[in-house]
Amino acid sequence: MAMTPEKKVKQRVVEQLKALPDLYYFFPATGGYGKSGVPDIVGCYKGKFFSIECKAGNNKPTALQQRELDAIANAGGKAWIVNEANVTTVTLALNLMIN
Repeated sequence: MAMTPEKKVKQRVVEQLKALPDLYYFFPATGGYGKSGVPDIVGCYKGKFFSIECKAGNNKPTALQQRELDAIANAGGKAWIVNEANVTTVTLALNLMIN
């Protein structure tokens, strides 16, 4: 089975997350019991909360996903949308977040 473009983005994000010490992350399960619209990846890096919504190409978050990303940002967390164009900047963004 071929890997979807979005799955490839998630894989590249996870490679960067695994390389950082003291970083915790997970993929929230929303199948009926969780909160809908939650980003694909949420975590904490050196005391700072972050979330990442992975998209392929020029795809945009749904209205529900955008509402959750905005709620995270409004609460003081970092919320990013990552695609093939900016996937290589995840480590940089996380390090800028803690400084």
